[in-house]
Amino acid sequence: MSHVIHIGSNLDVLPTLPDNSIDSIVTDPPYELGFMGKSWDSTGIAYNVGLWRECLRVLKPGGHLLAFSGSRTYHRMTCAIEDAGFEVRDQMMWVYGSGFPKSHNISKALDKAEEVKEAAKQWDGWGTALKPAHEPICLARKPIEGTVADNVIKWGVGGINIDACRVGNEGGCAGAGAGARVFSNRLNGTFAKPVPGLGRFPANLMHDGSQEVLELFPETRGAGTFRSGSSSGNIFSKRSDEGKEKQREAFDNGGSAARFFYCPKASKADRDDGCDDLELKRTAKLGGADNDREDLDDVSERFRTSPSRNNHPTVKPTELMRYLCRLVTPPGGTVLDPFTGSGSTGRGAVLEGFNFVGIELSAEYAAIAEARIKAAADKSR
Repeated sequence: MSHVIHIGSNLDVLPTLPDNSIDSIVTDPPYELGFMGKSWDSTGIAYNVGLWRECLRVLKPGGHLLAFSGSRTYHRMTCAIEDAGFEVRDQMMWVYGSGFPKSHNISKALDKAEEVKEAAKQWDGWGTALKPAHEPICLARKPIEGTVADNVIKWGVGGINIDACRVGNEGGCAGAGAGARVFSNRLNGTFAKPVPGLGRFPANLMHDGSQEVLELFPETRGAGTFRSGSSSGNIFSKRSDEGKEKQREAFDNGGSAARFFYCPKASKADRDDGCDDLELKRTAKLGGADNDREDLDDVSERFRTSPSRNNHPTVKPTELMRYLCRLVTPPGGTVLDPFTGSGSTGRGAVLEGFNFVGIELSAEYAAIAEARIKAAADKSR
């Protein structure tokens, strides 16, 4: 198991990597929203077809790409990925309850102008934005050579690791035990519903386990898992009532319908793991390049962030990245992240026993990533 982080532009570093040398790409590119005024989040790099074409070149045929994006900008990134030659296979989603709405209060805005105070009453309760509660992930694949069977024999990639990512039937943090490998869960070769002792087929939805999200899902007793009647597609239609009841019990998955892999947002302990020797830093909550400066003497206290050794603003939780790396990477494979940031993908990769290649433009963030990945690698030994 090895890891390396290249410091520089991914447009410069990717061409130095060999063709067909990477097993999977798991990455969190800029969402191109200018988040917290960060200049790197508004360059258009996530929409650069040339970048994704280089990712396609270094990826083995049949290798998968997982790329996060924002709900407003996902379509542009995904179109660039598709235009580069990838096959878009699915859209995954990470749902959370801790998003902060950035809505403009129309009534208050009108109330500030004397001539429209009466109109302000009519617009009471109106805003301009919804609360952010999910981040979409593009799941794409480099075209396979021949059949899937041909491709996996030749290149060792082409599928997703279903059994290693099954979700437990019991309540609690489904992500905590997601690394346990379970036996294939089939019935007559056609279904993949849960049976006692085995996990549920992984879904394209993940959530943070917050009460706000859990309340969106109803309590169920095997909802949608059993069909009565004599349809030709109904495998129970010719069985006895006793047999049908046994099948009901086997498929029963009562409780909250939120039976997906879930993982909370990155905790402070996760963010700062391995960073003890790094300097505590604060940045300014200002727009543009001012956000990255270290001289804050002329910046009001209320516009400064809290001191942190990992001051990257968009840290993904390690458990989530472990799950995603495991989903699309073969045992002993190599994971690439061309937008390494503070190293969460690298942490997930090495904890799962994969090799990792990262690319990071910022030397400051690369140092944070190196410290965090090294701490994870030490724990996995």
